[in-house]
Amino acid sequence: MRRYILLLMFVCLTMGCEEEKEISSINPENWLGRRADMSQKDSLLYGKSYLSIYSQIYSLSEHKTHNLTAMVSLRNTSDLDTIYILKAQYFDTHGKKVRNYFDHPIFLAPMETVEIIIDETDVAGGTGSNFIFEWQSPTDAPEPLFEGVMNSTMGQQGLSFTTQSRRIK
Repeated sequence: MRRYILLLMFVCLTMGCEEEKEISSINPENWLGRRADMSQKDSLLYGKSYLSIYSQIYSLSEHKTHNLTAMVSLRNTSDLDTIYILKAQYFDTHGKKVRNYFDHPIFLAPMETVEIIIDETDVAGGTGSNFIFEWQSPTDAPEPLFEGVMNSTMGQQGLSFTTQSRRIK
C-alpha cells in the first residue's frame, strides 16, 4: 500500500510541474547569422510594409477564441539582388508593440525566404495582430513579399488561410 501511495505522489508531483514553453522564433540566435553590414549600402531604396496576422480567431461567438499557429514568410522576390530587412516589429490588436524580432539589419539572398513562427501558444498578438517591416533593396529590384499563413488542426478538423503584405511607404 505504501508503494502505491509513493507512486501516486510521484505522478501528482511530475504532472503538476509544467515547463514554461519557449516561444520558438523569438530567440535572437535565429537572426545572428543573417546580420547585414549596411555601412557600404548607401544607394538602396527604402520601403515599409504592413502585414496582418491572426494568432487567434473568434469561434462561435465574440466570447470564444481559437488559437492559431502563424508562419510569417519574408521573401526576396528578386532572382538577382540581395535585399535587406531593417526591422520586423510585431504589434497586438490594440497597436501596442509586442516585440522586435531582430535589432540589426538582416539580408535575404536572391529568391531566399525566411520565416517567423508565431507559436499557437503565443497569443500576445490577439485577434488583430500585425507586423511592420522596414526594408531596403537596390532601386531596380522588385520589392520583397511578406505573407502570413495561419493554421490550426484539432482532431480531424483543420483550418488555414493566408494574408499578404501591403506597402505603406
